[in-house]
Amino acid sequence: MVETRCKFWRATTLAAVLFLPVWVHAERSIGDISIVAGHPGLQEWLLPDRPPYPEGNKPNAARVSLGRMLFFDPRLSGDGNMSCATCHNPMFGWSDGLPTARGFQSQVLGRATPTIINTAYNELQMWDGRKHSLEDQAMGPLEAGVEMNMLVDELVDWLQGNKGYRSAFALAYPGEEIDGTTASKAIASFERTIVSRDSLFDAWVRGDPSAMTAAQVNGFKVFLDPGKGNCAACHQAPNFTDDGFHNLGLSSSSDEEADPGRYAQKPIRLMQGAFKTPTLRDVARTAPYFHDGSAATLAEVVDHYVRGGDVKDNLSPNMKVLSITDEEKHDLIAFLHALNSPEQATVLPTLPEGGPVSWAAWRPQPKKDRAVAHNE
Repeated sequence: MVETRCKFWRATTLAAVLFLPVWVHAERSIGDISIVAGHPGLQEWLLPDRPPYPEGNKPNAARVSLGRMLFFDPRLSGDGNMSCATCHNPMFGWSDGLPTARGFQSQVLGRATPTIINTAYNELQMWDGRKHSLEDQAMGPLEAGVEMNMLVDELVDWLQGNKGYRSAFALAYPGEEIDGTTASKAIASFERTIVSRDSLFDAWVRGDPSAMTAAQVNGFKVFLDPGKGNCAACHQAPNFTDDGFHNLGLSSSSDEEADPGRYAQKPIRLMQGAFKTPTLRDVARTAPYFHDGSAATLAEVVDHYVRGGDVKDNLSPNMKVLSITDEEKHDLIAFLHALNSPEQATVLPTLPEGGPVSWAAWRPQPKKDRAVAHNE
């Protein structure tokens, strides 16, 4: 089955609820529709209070605390100076503010660092969707030679020999081994706390008519309107993603050695150059944009979609030239800013005492293993 995953029935249902006057009064344009704060048809845009979690890893204070330590501890890298937070930095919207990621010894990687905000709600992880859960993904960047470059066996030996970590693991996962599995579970538990679901948009959906400006409400109309922005075709409720993969016609897709994207996992023609739809929650904090970091601002992103992409080969069926005014573009960007939740102070952990992991030499990687990093 082609993995676009755009749930057109959801868009149709939303249109039937919110745009009812269009069908009843055919002479009225979509611009005349009044979208009302707190409307019952909007409630699907609200995220659940708690992200889902797998059996055997229900988050609790001990697991989150351990995961926080592991996430921020640079000793978990091959040369002892790079942590998960090096690339997923809370000061940059839990990304890194760079066009594409920097890995071991600052080598430039091929894809942008995705934010971890709301990844707990994702069905698949990373730009090409090759990981199915946060637990499945967590250890990948640590052991990838182009990223943190750590030997897992060496890391596990070090964690088992560290008194502070032994105590933390015993509290978080009593009766379980200290190994890559429990370390991954702890990191995933911490990542499930990085959530955005209390934005101005959410307040407006809950019924506060003053939460968004008139421009932001109009931007939401543009966002929903299939004849205008058509954004909701892929950035669907409630997390503003369809968990699908789309070729957006980026200029980099015409390169001789263009990134195949999802095609490397699912060799279907439509997946050639297709990448995962990111959430738009807190999107104003996570520049630059796209998997190749080619758009520096939200305005550049919108302009790309207005053009219908730059490379027209193998475009996603949802990509088309848009007909929107400059005012509508302004309002659409204003709406995207309304998806930011209030900034929360990030509490850094006190790390267990102890020296670095003994193994700290660089492991040269075959060229074929350098193409894609595991946090991408």
